[in-house]
Amino acid sequence: MGLRFAAAALSLILLAGCAPTETAAPKPVADSSVDVASCQAKGGTVKPVCRRQLPQCVIAYPDAGKSCTDGSQCAGDCLYQGDAAPGTPVTGQCQADSDPCGCKTPVVGGKVGMGRCVD
Repeated sequence: MGLRFAAAALSLILLAGCAPTETAAPKPVADSSVDVASCQAKGGTVKPVCRRQLPQCVIAYPDAGKSCTDGSQCAGDCLYQGDAAPGTPVTGQCQADSDPCGCKTPVVGGKVGMGRCVD
């Protein structure tokens, strides 16, 4: 009888571990360092960016899409959209906005630079 009781007690303990539990919904992360009014005054929009979806001021650049051979010709960076080895002569385009996320390949001095990815 003792063995049956132990087996029954163990079964109840194991089943109790499978019972659904209430979990709190994840709370959004507030970033008090983003000044919405200041962002809007610069023509930006506060929006969640990157994998962590933290709020950041993202500013659209006025020369987005313009042909370039170096970042000095753009409000942001000059980026290459294709697939070429570093050092290959190319023409890029001025980036659309200040969102830091994603994979980007800069054009420096008319040549493909080293790509970088930001999560």
